Amino acid sequence: MFTLRFDMRAPSMGAPPTELYAAACDMAEWAETRGCVAAVLCEHHCADDGYLPSPLLLGSAIAARTEQLMLNLVILLPFYDVARLAEDMAVLDHISAGRATYVFGIGYRAQEYEHFGLSLSERGKIADQKLGMLRRLLAGEEVEYEGRRMKVTPRPRTPEGPMMSWGGASLAAARRAGRNGLGLLANGGVPGMQEAYESACRENGYEPGFMLIPDRNAATNCFVADDVDAAWDEIGEYLLHDAMAYSEWNPDNNISANITTAKTVDELRSQSTTHVILSVDEARKRLAAGEVFNINPLCGGIPPAIAWPYFKRFAELG
Repeated sequence: MFTLRFDMRAPSMGAPPTELYAAACDMAEWAETRGCVAAVLCEHHCADDGYLPSPLLLGSAIAARTEQLMLNLVILLPFYDVARLAEDMAVLDHISAGRATYVFGIGYRAQEYEHFGLSLSERGKIADQKLGMLRRLLAGEEVEYEGRRMKVTPRPRTPEGPMMSWGGASLAAARRAGRNGLGLLANGGVPGMQEAYESACRENGYEPGFMLIPDRNAATNCFVADDVDAAWDEIGEYLLHDAMAYSEWNPDNNISANITTAKTVDELRSQSTTHVILSVDEARKRLAAGEVFNINPLCGGIPPAIAWPYFKRFAELG
């Protein structure tokens, strides 16, 4: 059992975006019959390497190519017009037959807030306001706000709308998830996060829902190779690009998974637990022990012709 993750980074050394987007759809279709339980689509904006800015569009393309694969879309809620987001979610709910779920977050990059003309310091307030309206719209209510009258059609296939969770790696994120009765799918953990989530749930009349707080050293980009040394020579630079891009966005982050301080391929290989290339035997042992692998087959813009053999090797281990 494994999950796929696509963030669609396309640095100049890698494959062009057109090839990567086509490959992501092909890979999702191929993987759903080989033990993949979900495709995770992440969101960022204004990235030099073209990081996926529109997970709803890619989610729709993948939903149209698959029949049972769950879709988990990571959405930076403050950046959306809430009525349009609700409409798009409702349509995707029909296209996917209810397979699309959402993890909302508030983001952290000042450049993205400048891009959308929003205040970074007010992002929590904006998110709270939009989340409340979004849930009402998806439940079929007519919402009036600042002179607007909003009503979403068609109604979602899923009663009350698709499943929604909250993300982040802070006590504030845990409390926001809890007071809204959402699950907590964090991307890192701080002391007291679980307690803050559970308390906020109960204080607001909810039972705690699904909660996932990953370990700081969780492997988020796994590859399987017949020859590990040769694999690092072949794809190491792509993995390093991915690692360094996240670390540059998060210079003081020692909490979130997928963050490393490595500056060279050798350092990434020797020091990092987030980007790993496993031998076939090691991968089989970890699978047998019950590990759920997170596969990012196009990590750092790996050309599809290079990525496919690694992906198939992992998927066919069993």
